[in-house]
Amino acid sequence: MGQLDFSTFEHEGWERVAQAYHEYFGDLTAQSNQAMLETLCIRRGARFLDVACGPGYLAAAAARSGADVAGVDFSVAMVDKARRVFPALEFRVGDAEDLPFPDASFSAVGISFGMLHFAHPERALAEAFRVLQPNGRIAFTVWATPNKAVGFGMVLKAIEEHGTTDVPVPPGPPFFRFSDWEESKRLLLDAGFVQPEVRELDLTLVLRAPNTPFHALLRGGVRVSALLHAQTPAALASIERAVAHEAQAYRSDTGDLRLPMSCVLASALKP
Repeated sequence: MGQLDFSTFEHEGWERVAQAYHEYFGDLTAQSNQAMLETLCIRRGARFLDVACGPGYLAAAAARSGADVAGVDFSVAMVDKARRVFPALEFRVGDAEDLPFPDASFSAVGISFGMLHFAHPERALAEAFRVLQPNGRIAFTVWATPNKAVGFGMVLKAIEEHGTTDVPVPPGPPFFRFSDWEESKRLLLDAGFVQPEVRELDLTLVLRAPNTPFHALLRGGVRVSALLHAQTPAALASIERAVAHEAQAYRSDTGDLRLPMSCVLASALKP
C-alpha cells in the first residue's frame, strides 16, 4: 500500500471517530493551546489559520484572544462538529497539503497534533509557508516519545508484548518522527522557515473508570485503533488487561487515571 492509501485510511478513520476523539482527547489536546497561541504571538486582529482543526478548539481559543480565525480539516465529520460547537467561527473542509486559501492571507498558522496524520508533512508545511504573510509564524504540536507520552507508550508496549505489530495497516510516516526536536527543526528549515524553536509541554490525560488508555485509543484514534482492531480476540483481551494493570500506577485519590502525555511544540518564522 502506498502513501495515497495512508491518506484515505486516515480520512475514513477521522470521519468515523469525530465524537469519540472529542470525548477522549478534546480536553487533553486543548491543554497545549495557550502555549501555542503565545508562541504564535496571537493578538487582537491577527488573521489565524487552524490547520487540521478537528473539533475547532485551537481556532476557538485564538478567537477568544481577538484573532480573526479560519479552520480547515479534511474530515467532513470534524468540520460539522466544529461548526456545531463554535457556530460563529469559519470552518471549511480542505486538505492541509493543498490549502483552499490564497497566498499570504494569514499572519499565523497553527497545526495542533495534525502532523502525524499527513501522508506528506513536508507538503503541509510548504502550504503553510505559502498562505503566511512575510514575518508570519507557524507552530505545530506532536506527541513526545512514548516514554513521555505515557498513554501511548503503555498501549504500544502491550501490543508488542501480547499481540503483533505485523498487521495490514497502510504504512504512513513514523508516528514519533517529530518527537525528535532536530527533525522538527530540519523540516521547518527545509520548508523555508527561519529561527525554528522547539520545547516540550507537560499535558495530562484524565480518564474516568473503567476507561484506560486502551479504550481511549481503541475508540478515539485511527492508527493505533486499527492496530488494536487487527489483533486476535485473545490478544486484544490480553492487551486490555496489561494496560489496565499498568495504568493502576496512575490512579488518583478520586479514582481517575492521570497519565503524563507530554508533547513537543515546534515553531518558526516566515522571513
